[in-house]
Amino acid sequence: MKLIELQNIHKTYRLGEVEVPVLKGVSLSVSPGEFVALKGASGSGKTTLLNILGCLDRPTSGYYRLEGREVTALSMDERAWLRNQKLGFVFQTFNLLPRTSALENVMLPLSYNGIHLTEAQARHLAKEMLARVGLGERLEHEPTQLSGGEQQRVAIARALINQPALLLADEPTGNLDSKTSAEVLELFQRLNQEGVTIILVTHDSQVASYAHRVIHIDDGRVKTEEPTPLSVPRQPDVGLSDLRPGKPLSVTKLLWLFRTILYGLRRNLWRVLLTTLGIVIGIAAVIAMLETGQGSALAIRRTIASMGTNNLAVYPGSAFTGGVRFGVGSLNTLTPQDAEAIMAECPAVRAAAPVVWTRTQVIYENNNWVPNAIHGTTKEYLQVREWTLAQGEVFTDHDIRNANRVCLLGRRLVQELFPMESPLGKEVRVNNVPLTVIGILSPKGANMMGADQDDIMLSPWTTIKYRVTSSLLSNPNQNPTAAAGVTSPSSVKQLFPNLQPNVYPLRSPAQLLNSPLPIRFANVSQILAAAHSTGDIPAAMQQITQLLRQRHRLEPGRPDDFIVRDMSELTRVMAETSATMTTLLLVVALISLMVGGVGIMNIMLMSVTERTREIGVRLAVGAASRDILRQFLMEAVALCLIGGLLGLLAGRGVSFLLSTFLQWPTQMSPGAILAALLVSATVGIIFGYYPARKASRLDPIIALRYE
Repeated sequence: MKLIELQNIHKTYRLGEVEVPVLKGVSLSVSPGEFVALKGASGSGKTTLLNILGCLDRPTSGYYRLEGREVTALSMDERAWLRNQKLGFVFQTFNLLPRTSALENVMLPLSYNGIHLTEAQARHLAKEMLARVGLGERLEHEPTQLSGGEQQRVAIARALINQPALLLADEPTGNLDSKTSAEVLELFQRLNQEGVTIILVTHDSQVASYAHRVIHIDDGRVKTEEPTPLSVPRQPDVGLSDLRPGKPLSVTKLLWLFRTILYGLRRNLWRVLLTTLGIVIGIAAVIAMLETGQGSALAIRRTIASMGTNNLAVYPGSAFTGGVRFGVGSLNTLTPQDAEAIMAECPAVRAAAPVVWTRTQVIYENNNWVPNAIHGTTKEYLQVREWTLAQGEVFTDHDIRNANRVCLLGRRLVQELFPMESPLGKEVRVNNVPLTVIGILSPKGANMMGADQDDIMLSPWTTIKYRVTSSLLSNPNQNPTAAAGVTSPSSVKQLFPNLQPNVYPLRSPAQLLNSPLPIRFANVSQILAAAHSTGDIPAAMQQITQLLRQRHRLEPGRPDDFIVRDMSELTRVMAETSATMTTLLLVVALISLMVGGVGIMNIMLMSVTERTREIGVRLAVGAASRDILRQFLMEAVALCLIGGLLGLLAGRGVSFLLSTFLQWPTQMSPGAILAALLVSATVGIIFGYYPARKASRLDPIIALRYE
């Protein structure tokens, strides 16, 4: 069976509207094991014929059979597989990859041959092939470090690495001196003796004399053909029926592809760094903005926590008389017993405490201060607010029952009244009432509204109500008759007509202060409660509402005489504000990423143009279009991932500087880091696909001729 059969091959190029015929009905055949020279003058069409034989170009018309199979109708990828498995090329201009060692150039066809070779096996095979052509000591030399003859030997070794059935050489000695030319031609003769079929293109009769058969090409036609001596038949190892261009990407080939990409990036390190600059800036902005946003959100959560996590506040209702509403707190409807009932009967409530408000001057010796708040409460107040003591102890139920003169001071009060000494055991005066300091609260800082939470005094609610604010039975707000709506002597007589005035002797103000009369229905300013968790807040509000309506004997349909408020709305607003700002900053950072992606696409398009000849070489040694697509696409992804990693380092650095020098709250976000890397890869895929597709669609013969 003939290895090559050509029948009436025509090739016409179109230059604008002009058709230029190059081959005009060429017919010939080549048997396995022949050494054939195609000889002719420049422009005779011999190189075009060689490109058709090597499946780099298609004939305009005619038939070309290789090992009995028609190959002109094969797809682009099938012809690429054929070039890799059956054909080897030796170019006049060598076409070696620049800034790549001789060993790497020889290994290039192994990247696309589909054979599962490890890198070590491939390197060993390439070393053997270079040693075979006499370059065993020049493995790591780049093309610029090799002579012309050595470069041609590297090209021959590359052509033979896949053990092709047919070796095609286009003017292999055109750029060599006579001595080196003779060495190369003698090497071809030895290869032919080993069974390699060789077709050589030349215009030199002396070069053609090394071949066993010379075919003269003149003006696109076979002019004459010299007799053919006996050839050495060689049956190929792989037939055309074994073509598998659609074979899926294996793990080994994927590793080869990664290696090729990383090696190529390493050769152009500065261009890689400049290309990824836009991605670096975009990712750095994303990381810095997200960490700053998350740090702000964390600061908000901490501030909310410092005010008491999952807090609920119960306020007295609004009085209504003659169409006039007096606002929240104008009704005295909340009692300490309500707080006790809430703790005992509301499962969703973790703790509850009554609170009596006041604000007045606190004095210690020559120092005085008016704190933001003086709260009369119970020990459960600290549980509700999640507050601890820095020193001392909290007041007890015994102190509350007896209205003992004890108090706890916030950090700000300690600083203002006791700048040089410990306040524990000292007495402060509040409205001329001496209170002994038994504890110091741990610092809490400012709340979300900017108020200093440490500027506070806590004391038993009975002490504040009956000793400090002097709210006794004579106060209409605390008088049982006032609770019944009776606020004047005349109205008392109307309610109790038989009541005799001054039945018992009246006590002096001093007696009232020293021995306050406990009142069963004493009111408090508010009740603070805390749910077990944020999810329990709605249930806690519902339970408190039902309990207080029952305790206050409110009939169905009547409005509540109290108001239950939670901090979820404020928390939600603050969280939404933080999220909005974070999103806004993230959008700005993503715009930077998009700009970086456009830069990647432009650079990749320039890279495709600059590397057109390299792409042609890869196609010539057997790279399929999908291989080129994968390579350039993965190069774009690799560039973006490198930019993403550098951007991560830069973003973390910016975040650290903001936290260190500007005291901005920041928080490291593993999710943001992962998202940044995914976004980098996505940008690489989106903006790298078009350049990669453009590279994969290049015609190999046009790419090889690109200057």
